[in-house]
Amino acid sequence: IAKWRAADYNNNQPRAWLGLQEDWRARANAAQQNSFEAFPLFAAGTLLALVSGTDVATIATTCWVFVIARILYVYCYVTDKATLRSIVWLVGLIAAVRLYLLAI
Repeated sequence: IAKWRAADYNNNQPRAWLGLQEDWRARANAAQQNSFEAFPLFAAGTLLALVSGTDVATIATTCWVFVIARILYVYCYVTDKATLRSIVWLVGLIAAVRLYLLAI
């Protein structure tokens, strides 16, 4: 999203270019970075819940809540809806933690 329709985008130095961005492009990049940081917690929780023998439908529902929360999180981040973004982030975190609790 950060690179979308950017006339001055430099693929030779993508990180340097992203570091110079402001407004929605900078927020889009930050949302992407946060998503990369959130994924390991989610992936590990999903695997633990699966190997623990938890009902697959329950796991799937919890995973969908996480995925939808992350999509909404990116939308809120890019459109600068800070309070709603924090609430949606919390929903995603709760879904990820629930996977660990299901594994117990």
